[in-house]
Amino acid sequence: QVQLVESGGGLVQPGGSLRLSCGASGSGFTFNAMGWYRQTSGDQRELVASITKGGTIGYGDSVKGRFTISRDNAKTTIYLQMNSLQPEETAGYYCKGAAMSASLGWEEYWGQGTQVTGSS
Repeated sequence: QVQLVESGGGLVQPGGSLRLSCGASGSGFTFNAMGWYRQTSGDQRELVASITKGGTIGYGDSVKGRFTISRDNAKTTIYLQMNSLQPEETAGYYCKGAAMSASLGWEEYWGQGTQVTGSS
């Protein structure tokens, strides 16, 4: 069974920083692309940043230059350093991972999310 566990959310003042972490685990699974998405109530989840096992990175347009995604392949953990956060970026931040097993092939999995709240 695959588990994605996020941490690091919280309350942040405008212009402040937070670092999110997402650890992936699953016996018999190999993880490739992982990423961060965010969602506010009633909206669709939008891509924040993604990173493959080989280190290919992508960012949503609104976070380029402020957010940095990184990955520790040995720990199957990704991180999201968020700088210059704004109140409108208040959202649930969710980790997604693509994982392969011999029985299921490639599947995508989601974590439970961590809340980031920008104070105003």
